[in-house]
Amino acid sequence: MNEEEKKEQLFFDGLQAYEEKDFFEAHELWEELWSEYYLDDKTFIQGLIQLAVSFVHLGNGNLNGAKSLMKKSGDKFSSYSGLHRGINIDKLKQQIVIIINEYEQLLTVEGFDWTHIPELRNI
Repeated sequence: MNEEEKKEQLFFDGLQAYEEKDFFEAHELWEELWSEYYLDDKTFIQGLIQLAVSFVHLGNGNLNGAKSLMKKSGDKFSSYSGLHRGINIDKLKQQIVIIINEYEQLLTVEGFDWTHIPELRNI
């Protein structure tokens, strides 16, 4: 497998893990992509990592960590719009705002509606 194929494989394996709600594994795969290779869209990949880690924190009961990473994730996508790597960025940014608002309303992580997790490939 050449370098370009490896980069694509890491990205899509991360998407697959994310879709399976294995947010830790998605973060690991995307972080390898982000740290090991030169990418024109490094900031975009970092936003995906932070999105996934926000849900890792939430699953571990760390609401403050989840809030912080979701906001950072939204910031990373600010310079992107339209479709990028097959992901509808405008829709994703809207969903991140909804989740940030939901996080703000939560008293405990148990109140989070996990059906609000953004779908990346189908939005």
